[in-house]
Amino acid sequence: MSRYIYSAILYLLSPLFIVYLLWRSRRAPAYRERWAERFGFYELKPEQQPIWIHAVSVGEAQAAVSLIEKLRERYPEHPVLITTTTPTGSARVRETLGDAVMHVYAPYDLPFAVTRFLNRMQPIMAIIMETEIWPNTFHHCAQRNIPVILANARMSARSAAGYRKLGKFMQGVMSRIDVVAAQSQDDAARLIGLGVRPGHMHIIGSVKFDVHVPASLKEQAAVLRRDWGVGRSIWIAASTRQGEEEYVLDAYAHVKHAQPDALLVLVPRHPERFASVANLCEKRGFNLVRRSEHRGCDADTDIYLGDSMGELPLFYAASDIAFIGGTLVPAGGQNPIEAAALGLPIVIGPSFYNFTDIGRMLRESDAVCVVKDSEQLAASVLDCFRNPNLRHQRGENARGVVERNRGALDKLLKLIDDCGMKRHR
Repeated sequence: MSRYIYSAILYLLSPLFIVYLLWRSRRAPAYRERWAERFGFYELKPEQQPIWIHAVSVGEAQAAVSLIEKLRERYPEHPVLITTTTPTGSARVRETLGDAVMHVYAPYDLPFAVTRFLNRMQPIMAIIMETEIWPNTFHHCAQRNIPVILANARMSARSAAGYRKLGKFMQGVMSRIDVVAAQSQDDAARLIGLGVRPGHMHIIGSVKFDVHVPASLKEQAAVLRRDWGVGRSIWIAASTRQGEEEYVLDAYAHVKHAQPDALLVLVPRHPERFASVANLCEKRGFNLVRRSEHRGCDADTDIYLGDSMGELPLFYAASDIAFIGGTLVPAGGQNPIEAAALGLPIVIGPSFYNFTDIGRMLRESDAVCVVKDSEQLAASVLDCFRNPNLRHQRGENARGVVERNRGALDKLLKLIDDCGMKRHR
């Protein structure tokens, strides 16, 4: 398949993009907004050529924060332009960075939309977080001599198998990437197998290990902990996916029966599901307090629903044990590094292919417990509640994994400098 055929297919499917946005907007009204940007029409026009960073959603935006701060310090003459794909990613950028950066939605990978975007923004380089592969974007960047860097890149075996079916087309797309900063040897091997030129591949680890825990977070967590209940045993189920809350609630019923003071902090992955998860909890007979109600828990509160954006690190910091969602359903799991950096013992399900190497490191360091169902989840949580020494040791082991793997951010900054920033100084 050539890029022309790919583009023709996208043009034919483009009316469905509107249908998709309307469908998503049923639960997340923000999907109805700023459609023009997705097709390359922007009111924003930078006064100077920006450094363009694309972070598709919340996780990628969070991972990019430290990088963005460093780039602003090192290259103050160039503004930073952030693009996202989801409204939650957009909200995270605004909450975290405010007016310090420019932000728009990324254009769809349609040739006319990409061309309008590049004409309007004129970036000096494109830094794509994680692994977003856009054939037309990469092509037009190459035509304009705009370096493309795939940062914090990862590629699961499942995704690689799918991309390999595209054969030479994918090899041509991947050969246009100027620099790939891969998280692991396995990620690098899969990406090279798809067409990344070996000389352009660098294995630097994950920049997510360079997470910064501000002192103010611990102070805020102490206040929140008092609202939850002094002396209560608290575990968090973070970034849970559809179909996973049922497992978590079954486990909580077991935990509460054995330890009546236990409080579950439940944080669904997607904000459009907050209401349905709250209804599920109440139908199961649990007493619920929602973060959005801005009130504390009493002794009868069973579940604290984290129905807010950008506060997951705070919820982690105020908890005793962390279950990482997306792992008891086949979703590949969410990033456990924030919880590890805060010294929490971690529990995950068997589906963690999105962070295979990080999961391996945590397991090898006895920092994580892998469970397969609600009964094992409950047993693992109770083990940590009943054995403070075990809880402390696993938490310290998790923190140690993070500390030993810091440094990827500095390596990435050097690659960025070597790739294209020197000539723009």
